[in-house]
Amino acid sequence: MFGLEYFSFSAVWSPYVMISSLALIVLYLLITGPWRHKFKNSEPVPLRKKMYFIIGIAIFYFAQGGPLDLLAHLMFSAHMISMSVKFIILPPIILLSIPAWFYQAVFRASFFKKLSFIVHPIFTAILFNGLFSFYHIPIIHDAVMTNYSVHTIYLIILYISAFLMFWPVMNPLPDTDTLSGLKKTGYMFLNGALITPACALIIFSPTALYTTFTDPAEWAVMLGYCVPLDASTLLANFSGPEYFTNVTPLEDQQIGGVAMKLVQEFVYAFVLASIFAQWFRKESKKDKFDVQDKTSSLTNTLSDNRA
Repeated sequence: MFGLEYFSFSAVWSPYVMISSLALIVLYLLITGPWRHKFKNSEPVPLRKKMYFIIGIAIFYFAQGGPLDLLAHLMFSAHMISMSVKFIILPPIILLSIPAWFYQAVFRASFFKKLSFIVHPIFTAILFNGLFSFYHIPIIHDAVMTNYSVHTIYLIILYISAFLMFWPVMNPLPDTDTLSGLKKTGYMFLNGALITPACALIIFSPTALYTTFTDPAEWAVMLGYCVPLDASTLLANFSGPEYFTNVTPLEDQQIGGVAMKLVQEFVYAFVLASIFAQWFRKESKKDKFDVQDKTSSLTNTLSDNRA
């Protein structure tokens, strides 16, 4: 399907990434289970959070080491879907799965206290969206995708920046969660606005921008980092990226840009809905306490008057 049948099991399913992903799940279950007592003020972790983590790691594996990762090296549209999954869908799921007591244990370290500025909303918004947009400048994208070491480093930095971007609206620690519901809403709208130029560049460009998905030689170099075949062998077996799709490079690019924007809009809308729900619950709880305080005050006043 989609040409995956031409590649070996290890190329499609990446056993090393699979084993690493399973190891992460086991480590998480140990930390939130038998090893939980090693953390101060730890509490039982709900099954819901554990399921979030397992689902998140499954998504990570599928996009980073599974079939979607290989497809992302065959077609630009799959590449953009992969980017959406890794940097837009994955971070909030993983952040939701981590218990607050684990965050408290980590952030107590003096090293993280000195780096508190990296979770400032303005910094996180500019960092992620800047790196993401910079990556999609054609000359930068092609250089990164055809240099394995640079690609790996840039990917790790993008992962970190994506998690940092979602942190201000998903922070479960009351003492550091300083943004009001209104500010969190504004923050998500800011992120949506900052990522739009990169999507617009991809969607509305009159020409195909990326040589790694238009030039067979460049494409073969990029794909060679994903499968155990050299560029000459790949070119001998496949004519180029057009071998795996019936659409033109420009159409493939436009599909990728639209897919990226739709995923971003859907996830940000979901996050905004969660912010509004939390905001509503908080205000309702506050109003309830205010009514109780006023009722108690009135009762005491009446009691004093009768006395």
